[in-house]
Amino acid sequence: MRVVRGRAADIEEDRAVTEHLVTDAAETGVPAVRVWTPHRQVAFGRRDAREPGYEGARAAAQDHGYPPHERETGGRAVAYTGNTVAFTRVEPIEELRTGIEERYDEAVTLVRAALADCGVDAERGEPPDSFCPGAHSLSADGKLCGIAQRVGGGVARVGGILVVHDHEAVATVLTPVYDALGVPFDPATVGSIARARGISPDAVDPEAVARTLEHHLVGNATTTVEQLD
Repeated sequence: MRVVRGRAADIEEDRAVTEHLVTDAAETGVPAVRVWTPHRQVAFGRRDAREPGYEGARAAAQDHGYPPHERETGGRAVAYTGNTVAFTRVEPIEELRTGIEERYDEAVTLVRAALADCGVDAERGEPPDSFCPGAHSLSADGKLCGIAQRVGGGVARVGGILVVHDHEAVATVLTPVYDALGVPFDPATVGSIARARGISPDAVDPEAVARTLEHHLVGNATTTVEQLD
């Protein structure tokens, strides 16, 4: 399994790293895992781009110091603070129509196990009016993880976002963003590992969380590790 750590120099280069993993997995048949902390940004989904208030939402993100970008997977807007963990696991598949729910269930199980190692007993599901609402989420004193999947080109790509300690910052930027989009959002529903544990943000290291999650996503596979920074 190919494992990539770290982030590239800027947002566009960083996104290109992940897209290359998808292409490489399709061409070589070698699965890949990447768990990292993306650059500060608000990543909008395709549904967001069709909303009348989309340009206003982009402007709101920019006004809060979060460059707006569109992503290929996932639903509604998510915010990365620079300390937020993102993860993706790419695996070659032969049949595009089967295995979707099984991959979702496995991802939820693995992320939940990683959270348990980080001291959080998370449950599947999310509070009403959460950010990026979806059926494949994990919550503990608020939503702290959302998972999405995209299948195509001979590969399945499962990934998501995990809030480590910046829940207040995420809520602050997403409030005007979701308001512009006309999507219900309750900022109090944003959770984090620090919030769930009731500890200081400084007590939770995003890099340690990333490596814990990586361990669970990789499992027993033999790995080749690449470090970007």
